[in-house]
Amino acid sequence: MDTASLNFSTYAQWSGILTVVCLLLAILAFIFQWGIRFRLVGVTGFMGVLTAGLFALGLGLFTRTVIPGAVRFSLVYDNGATQAVITVPQSITKSELDATLRQAASDLYSYGRNGIGSDNNLTIRARVLLHPESGVSLPVYLGQVKRTLSNRDNGQMQIEIFPESFAKLETYTEKSKKS
Repeated sequence: MDTASLNFSTYAQWSGILTVVCLLLAILAFIFQWGIRFRLVGVTGFMGVLTAGLFALGLGLFTRTVIPGAVRFSLVYDNGATQAVITVPQSITKSELDATLRQAASDLYSYGRNGIGSDNNLTIRARVLLHPESGVSLPVYLGQVKRTLSNRDNGQMQIEIFPESFAKLETYTEKSKKS
């Protein structure tokens, strides 16, 4: 399940209803002196904590920005600080790569990353793997994005698209179509 589709506020509402039901059962258990009355108090307390946690998650801890035109990518390397590498499909266009690099910069930003060195930037490189012959893999880097680690809303991202790599990719796909 995609974290962008989780609806914690709905879960918190249902959990709140169940908590109220448990509370009413616990009150009834004390009135009628049922043997499980103290267990129902524990269940009610647990449900209250669960409801509070779901409510907190529903406040937006999992906000995810969706960049239009971005294609799916996979993270293949991340040192947890300033460098990451993603892989993209071979059929990607330059405009899709631009949007995908912006999406990756948004997705991979974290307050926990520390800037090692003087630049304090996160560099994310996008690549495809070509297989020119059997048993040989050739990584081709199509572009990169650099963003600051000090500010989440960074409008100053530096995006580079490598045209020579796209030319190599087009040549490879034309060769593989002829084969």
